[in-house]
Amino acid sequence: MGHPYAPAELQLPGYVPLQLSQSQILAPYLGTSLLLVLAIWLVSGRCRGLSKIDRLLMCWWAFTGLTHIVIEGTFVFAPGFFRKENPNYFDELWKEYSKGDSRYVARDTATLTVEAITAVLEGPASLLAVYAIASHKSYSHILQFTVCLGQLYGCLVYFITAYLDGFNFWVSPFYFWAYFIGANSFWVWIPTLIAMRSWKKICAAFRAEKLQMPQSEGQRQL
Repeated sequence: MGHPYAPAELQLPGYVPLQLSQSQILAPYLGTSLLLVLAIWLVSGRCRGLSKIDRLLMCWWAFTGLTHIVIEGTFVFAPGFFRKENPNYFDELWKEYSKGDSRYVARDTATLTVEAITAVLEGPASLLAVYAIASHKSYSHILQFTVCLGQLYGCLVYFITAYLDGFNFWVSPFYFWAYFIGANSFWVWIPTLIAMRSWKKICAAFRAEKLQMPQSEGQRQL
């Protein structure tokens, strides 16, 4: 049986066609994501001393953390998802997303490696960032900055390897812009903004520490 992916010569032995429609796949994902963000927003309102930006960051880190662990994790640990006769929701989701990037259904090694690192390391670190912000931990901005760099590096590898491998992994311009570009763009501009903010916060903390050092030395001399 053939498959709907590009390039047409891609070999997918045992491929089982999608059983869910695009709306049946996207609606639960978007709905669950909105409920998660709303829940974190409401819970964060009970945390003392948090600004609206802090609360929005908690929403983002909870969303991206669970996306990395649950969504991307199922791809990493389900090598034969496109061959299942009785696929689960996540199998269907990845078959749908593969219309925008067939490297997923083809189990491309570079893509698999990036997703494995993302799911195993960046996912838990993102959830730790939620706790760090809520608890006003001293490592909060260093953690956020580090995870953002990891996400940006993963995006660079993702896009550059696609270009080097031929840039022909989507079935139509719609899937290119909606899935390949659109869905991934959030992990480019949002981590960039967060990294810039955290960098400024870290630099400000070091400057404040330097200003306090002469005063502390003077007090010791007295």
